[in-house]
Amino acid sequence: MPVMTSPDRARTVRPRRHRILGLLAAGAAAALLAACGGNETVPLQPVATGRPPSYYPAEYSSVIEASKKEGGTLTIYSNTDQENWTPVLRDFKRKYPWVKKVSAGNLDSDEVFQRVLSEQATGGSPADLLVSNAAQAWADFAGRDGTLLEYESPEVSKLPEFGRLLPGVHAMSVDPLAIVYNGALLEEDLTGLGRLADLAAKDPDKYRDRITARDVEGSFGFTVSHAFTKARPGAWAHLGALLPMARPETSSGTQLEKITSGEYVAGFFINAAPAYPVVERSGGLLKLAFPSEGTVVLPRGIGIAAGAPHKATAKLFVDFLLSDEGQRAVAEGGLTAYRDGVRAGGGRHTYQELVGEVGAGNVIVTEYAEVAEGEVDAFLGRWNGLLAR
Repeated sequence: MPVMTSPDRARTVRPRRHRILGLLAAGAAAALLAACGGNETVPLQPVATGRPPSYYPAEYSSVIEASKKEGGTLTIYSNTDQENWTPVLRDFKRKYPWVKKVSAGNLDSDEVFQRVLSEQATGGSPADLLVSNAAQAWADFAGRDGTLLEYESPEVSKLPEFGRLLPGVHAMSVDPLAIVYNGALLEEDLTGLGRLADLAAKDPDKYRDRITARDVEGSFGFTVSHAFTKARPGAWAHLGALLPMARPETSSGTQLEKITSGEYVAGFFINAAPAYPVVERSGGLLKLAFPSEGTVVLPRGIGIAAGAPHKATAKLFVDFLLSDEGQRAVAEGGLTAYRDGVRAGGGRHTYQELVGEVGAGNVIVTEYAEVAEGEVDAFLGRWNGLLAR
């Protein structure tokens, strides 16, 4: 199958404050992602064509009318794959049929912001919307003057608190981070990092260099690992046992490939979005579990560029994406929806499904906020000091 980049990718960058325009690092193959959303034929869901939900304010009709005059096009700069976008764009155009063309390019998570900033500095950008789960890059971008439209969707009251990540930035979906392991090499069920650390301590020859952790020198690895240790400082005891036996990788796709081949027994902090379909297609070889110590969830943010050429249509898109109709399409596309009422199953996954499995108190939602450079340095020094490399 042709090689393609996963939604979990980005260039590997040292996550210092002045360079952190991309907190999602990784590259994964299309073979790992082709089944996102499941292989089954999903019947088209009903959409209310041309009509917003009944709880929208009456003046919302002016947004719809303005959109009809914008030419029926929309441009999205995102780090999200076409497999994930397909049902979302399909249903958005069904709902607002005068929108004929939506371009959703697949960029590195830091490139989403860098491109818009560069274009804005030279006279204007064609971007209407930005989509990325680069948390600190979003905080940096939103903090600059004249970059982001401060729009609050009428859907916010229907969403969990983290649905509004920053002024003008909403959560499109959430990505939970999992443990994945080879069931032929590890027959017992893993319940968390503590259990994996215990097994490695009892049989070090089996696990030495055969555990994979996410490279914290990359932006994705830093973000999720830092969020975990900040929320669960006691877990450093488990990491102190695991990291000396671990090898870092910069991609969930690479981790999944090497766990499947048996090069690794297990890996942790692996993005569940590409992992779900790979596990399903493995015939029981691969197993997926969420750490009992705490499961990190990384929201995927969406915001409207301040200079968006199609502002009204961009607002319609954000509101649709956060609606019940839009969140069902998000789940169908293989990402994890988070709005109440979206049904999991058949290759579709939800935040509520995760909470039901691990408990609300064990979910760690990553904040969209910059980390001070001194804190970055301290974390990198401690983590990398434990790695046997």
